[in-house]
Amino acid sequence: MENLDLTVLRTLHGWRAAERRALLATVVRTWGSSPRPVGSIMALCEDGAVVGSVSGGCIEDDLIARHTRARANPAPLAPSAPLAPLAPLAPLAPTVPEHGIPNGPPAFVKYGISADEAHRFGLPCGGTLELLLEYNPDPARLAELLALLAAGRLVQRSVRLADGAVTLSPATAPADLALDERQLTNSFGPEYRMLLIGAGQLAEYLATMAMFNGFAVTVCDPREEYRQSWNLPGAALLSDMPDDVVLAFKPDRRSCVVALTHDPKLDDLALLEALETDAFYVGGIGSRRNHQARRKRMIEHFGQTPDRLARLRGPIGIYIGSKTPPEIAVSVMAEILALKNGVTLPHDVEVAQAKNERDLAHNDPGTALCGASPASSATGPQYAPRP
Repeated sequence: MENLDLTVLRTLHGWRAAERRALLATVVRTWGSSPRPVGSIMALCEDGAVVGSVSGGCIEDDLIARHTRARANPAPLAPSAPLAPLAPLAPLAPTVPEHGIPNGPPAFVKYGISADEAHRFGLPCGGTLELLLEYNPDPARLAELLALLAAGRLVQRSVRLADGAVTLSPATAPADLALDERQLTNSFGPEYRMLLIGAGQLAEYLATMAMFNGFAVTVCDPREEYRQSWNLPGAALLSDMPDDVVLAFKPDRRSCVVALTHDPKLDDLALLEALETDAFYVGGIGSRRNHQARRKRMIEHFGQTPDRLARLRGPIGIYIGSKTPPEIAVSVMAEILALKNGVTLPHDVEVAQAKNERDLAHNDPGTALCGASPASSATGPQYAPRP
């Protein structure tokens, strides 16, 4: 499942390439609370089809009402013959959509100006948002943008407010939406990517959640027995050694690498390669003691330093008391999304910190200080916190 912006742009391009009228709506300003952030996009086709969102649904409904109109043309009823069974009624003619999407320059529309309007459109108390509507975007420009994104490029798309003309230019880093009296500039990037080392049950749950969050997922496991049981369409499955896969994957600032095998021969080398890249998240599954043992191995045998290992996350996830693979996947996905979105998590939601505090609360200071629990082992998985 691709990320939402790509889905919107691809669907919009399909409509326009088929010569259907459509508009692109972008959230350009918000005041107070709003359901979707600045930069969010949606597209509306002349027949009322919608992809993407700018609200919880009420604003989309209003845009449909404003820019699509339907007229029903019922055929006359067939007459019935005297003393004979009634003839079947002729079916109603289909509802014929009649477009209300004009040509012309982009237009601004604001929602939530009054308290009544905010309530009507489902905006939080005091919330107001402003959209820029681009009418019938050029399909050639949309195709060019999609091609750049497919090539892994980060692109700035600038729209001239006077006439809707679009300029595409390379971007060196993601940037916030910019709006002035002349143009709107929004950044679009390729899909976020996730590389999972290991094709076990936890990987399957985590890959599923990642795809629903717009990540393109690649799974690597040289162990045939795990590959044979993999059952998740949509994720690429590789059999090469993990460190080689990391090199070929070329993680960038829109990539994360997560090691899940519990096998140091597979996890450690992959993590070491990933730490040499720009991946925004690099982490490995394991208990507190396993994570400390991994760091020790990397320092003693691979010449790493504590500073160079500062980016290595573990135990991975946020502390939610997870005990099963699905719950652990939720925990890990939450941590990955927080880093992706630039959120600094409180120290007390880190797994190691939370478990240390729990152990102290249970009058087990020795366990908390050494970072181990009676259930942990140097090599085996530890999913469940100790009761």
